Amino acid sequence: MKPLNRNQIAWRAAQDIPDGNVVNLGLGMPVLVSNYIPSDRDVFLQSENGILGVGPEANELNINPNLVDAGSRKVTLRGGASLFDSANSFAMIRGGHIDITILGAFEVSISGDLANWDSKIPDKGPLVGGAMDLAVGAKSTWTMMQHNTKDGSPRLLNYCNLPLTAPKCVNRIYTDIAVVDVTNQGFIAIELLESITAEELNARTEAEISLASDCKPLQAPADLI
Repeated sequence: MKPLNRNQIAWRAAQDIPDGNVVNLGLGMPVLVSNYIPSDRDVFLQSENGILGVGPEANELNINPNLVDAGSRKVTLRGGASLFDSANSFAMIRGGHIDITILGAFEVSISGDLANWDSKIPDKGPLVGGAMDLAVGAKSTWTMMQHNTKDGSPRLLNYCNLPLTAPKCVNRIYTDIAVVDVTNQGFIAIELLESITAEELNARTEAEISLASDCKPLQAPADLI
């Protein structure tokens, strides 16, 4: 199987969200998770601009230009959704009421440090947004990212090179080739593409990464493009 694309990574992360959880989706790849929540699970997605109960992305038939998520993506609402201001949204985040936040990441260290912003991005400036609040306020932090940069450099590191969003906050990492847990014993891959060997995985990861004793093949629907 080829490395997973953005939608396949989002699908894979969505399958792990437990029933009954309140989940915040960060900008970029993580917002795609809203399209793949299993139909048999009661999950409330929170958007930091003031929505609890985000549904799948809107299409031409149900688009409402006034209904957007924190990334200005046109969205729908699930049954029982509520709308509120940013003050209440961040009270929810800072008050520890978010079960899981799923964020994009540039780098994650072996101790779970998260770096998901860079002040050196041309013409953008600092873009940390609400990620600092989410990373320390949520009960669990997951990240979605490409396993390596475009030039092949590792993103799973011994120590982050970029400014930290928050220290020791990441619990699980979803990449295009593996699902990795951050543990007291370091990085442990619980799923891995069948086409990638353990040696290749470690060659693409700066910090040492072990395979779980029950490591499974990483799979996702082939028709997600």
